[in-house]
Amino acid sequence: MCAAATLGLVACGGGKSEQGATIARVGEAAPPWTEPTSQGPALRFDSLRGKVTYLNFFATWCPPCNEEAPAIDALQQRFGGHGLQVVGVDVLENARKADDFRRQHHLNYPVIVDDGTLRAAYSVNGLPVHVFIDRSGVVRKIVVGEMSAQEMSANVQGLL
Repeated sequence: MCAAATLGLVACGGGKSEQGATIARVGEAAPPWTEPTSQGPALRFDSLRGKVTYLNFFATWCPPCNEEAPAIDALQQRFGGHGLQVVGVDVLENARKADDFRRQHHLNYPVIVDDGTLRAAYSVNGLPVHVFIDRSGVVRKIVVGEMSAQEMSANVQGLL
């Protein structure tokens, strides 16, 4: 599974942050952002303060991303009432594709359309990427590549 994910990673390429932009690091505050959702209105990271935030970087063409979507949605449904907020981050695609992905997988969490800003801030050079942020806004873990439902759940529960 990881080999397939690794092959897909290369296609995404690496991103450098613009001069002066904050780069996400484990143990440090997550960079602030405001991004449009697939349905239009913008979502601000600051509005998630006080919640455990799970950023899932994906693309519609990425097989592991499609495979993981139901398990990630199940986490939102199971732990949303306990303070979890999953945010899908569609990397370098458009609102139509992001919303199609959201509807196809019946996702119960917002999907934002990243123009490359978050990709650069989190040094995403492949997909999928999973970012777990605690209630105070500190990045606690960044995982590149496919995760099992059990691994995702353990990371979420460890922060709740």
